[in-house]
Amino acid sequence: MNKIILLLVVTVTLLGCKTSEKEVDKLELAKRYYKFLDSSDTSSMLTLLGDSIVIRESEDNYEERFSKKGYINWLEWDAIFEPTYKIIEIEQDSEMVKAKISKIDKRLFFLHEEPMVWNEIIQFDNNKITRVERVKYEVFDISRFVKNREVLVHWVDKNHPELNGFLEAQTKSVAMKYLKALELFQNKK
Repeated sequence: MNKIILLLVVTVTLLGCKTSEKEVDKLELAKRYYKFLDSSDTSSMLTLLGDSIVIRESEDNYEERFSKKGYINWLEWDAIFEPTYKIIEIEQDSEMVKAKISKIDKRLFFLHEEPMVWNEIIQFDNNKITRVERVKYEVFDISRFVKNREVLVHWVDKNHPELNGFLEAQTKSVAMKYLKALELFQNKK
């Protein structure tokens, strides 16, 4: 009888440890995801992603499914603006990770004038990230963002039409046009 109880206690303890390891793994995967976003580390990012990843913004009712290659193309676009991602809060909740994130970069500094802050949920399948959903913006002034973007677009149309189309696609080459437009606008006399 004592052997059965001892075996049961050991089994329950081992199962509990195994569950904790899985939880820590997902939290660690999410932390690495933000680290790789911050450092624009495309090769390391590939190790975290499922075959595809869904990016959703709940407040805008926007959703896009990326292949790994497509998401890496977006990450290369993002890298041109030298982003800084910071984890403000992060916790595991069952099989997902909830986080509060801030981001600033050269583009956002011009358009938004301060870091954006949002809450998001990361979901996994087989310990790979398959969905990232921004559920709520805490700091995002959409009217300022749009106003500043319109000012830039009109100025580029008038002064540097060769840079038109810098909002068309999120690719590295288009991001370089976007950055050039920002630099020219900010350095105008």
